[in-house]
Amino acid sequence: MKTPRSPRRRRSALGTALTAAVAVCLLVAGCSGSDGSQSESGARRSGLKVALVTHGAEGDEFWQRVRKGAEAAAAKDGIALTYASDPDGTGQAELVRDAIREGVDGIALTLAKPEAMKGPIAAAKAAGIPVVGLNSGIDAWRSEGVLQYFGQDESVAGRAVGAKLDELRAKRALCVIHERGNIALEARCAGVKKAFDGETEIFYGDGTDMDALTEAVATRLRLDSGIDEVITNGAQFALAAVTSVRQAGSKAHVATFDLNKDLVKAVQDGHVQFAVDQQPYLQGYLAVDALWLYKSNGNVSGGGVAPVLTGPAFVTKSNVATVAKLAAGGTR
Repeated sequence: MKTPRSPRRRRSALGTALTAAVAVCLLVAGCSGSDGSQSESGARRSGLKVALVTHGAEGDEFWQRVRKGAEAAAAKDGIALTYASDPDGTGQAELVRDAIREGVDGIALTLAKPEAMKGPIAAAKAAGIPVVGLNSGIDAWRSEGVLQYFGQDESVAGRAVGAKLDELRAKRALCVIHERGNIALEARCAGVKKAFDGETEIFYGDGTDMDALTEAVATRLRLDSGIDEVITNGAQFALAAVTSVRQAGSKAHVATFDLNKDLVKAVQDGHVQFAVDQQPYLQGYLAVDALWLYKSNGNVSGGGVAPVLTGPAFVTKSNVATVAKLAAGGTR
């Protein structure tokens, strides 16, 4: 999901048509050309150029996993893949227009801010370029004219968390949204509130300033000792919330949507109660592979009317050991 904003990337160093050696590295060790450099695939070239354009912040581990999955699919399919990202909706829209001008054969994009994508998606369709969605925008992809969608139904995931809190006998939850206007984050917390039998407070903070967010959550916990669960919308925010709980002297537990290797360790150590995994590597892989299948064989996942769901899956202390092995390789 959406992560704290970094200085805007007007263009990433585009690229990753990978070598066969890098493809092996992706599968075995989870590594990639993370510096954005281009390299030639050892696989037979398909001749296709695909652009992956997200709202991810530079350097965020979540988006690195999305990108690794996309790179693995590109290597398999012989696709020349470019990657670009911008957390700002207007900036992301311009990156999509750049891809159209560069004459790509397909575009995979996120729809965290669907209104910003309307124009670029229409322009891609007018140019005969198929567009698939991933990660954000499950309620908007069809109306926006996107061909296929791969990701988590955030409302369903939120309701699953609400039900989990009931199982854990929580009474009062603080659901932290670190970016106003991000429809995925809003849907998650709304889902928690709908399904949780206890009380849910939706709390807005500034995800671009981690210190300020940590203190804001700590302050809220000091003011209300009845809050017994803090739900965050990203691994790094969960780790910050652990600090907030400690600073506030609160007895609240912390749980989160999304994970990274540090969060996995926090679950192992008992500092974080559970995480909801939407499988970002799978999202990137399926989105790129779907464009290859569409261009080469006319296939449309879900028949173009149903999304392909990649989550939610709960990571708890009971199953975290298995996930930890994959997280160490950078694919979970």
